Amino acid sequence: MTDRAHIVQKRSVTIAGHRTSVTLEKPFWDSLKEIANARSQSVNALIAEIDRQQQGNLSSTLRVFILRYYKAK
Repeated sequence: MTDRAHIVQKRSVTIAGHRTSVTLEKPFWDSLKEIANARSQSVNALIAEIDRQQQGNLSSTLRVFILRYYKAK
């Protein structure tokens, strides 16, 4: 039996006017949506904000951002 939470999902986002794809597991996409809603912004705007501060792989940066967000709560 497969745990669907671990299935990766690729989504297109626009960052600084350029389309790119981001691959994350469903719980991370759900978390990004929750964080964006709490900050009254779109998921795309949140990803763009995180991208401006990133160094390295965007998917990894998003996972670390989400971890830090929830650890700080």
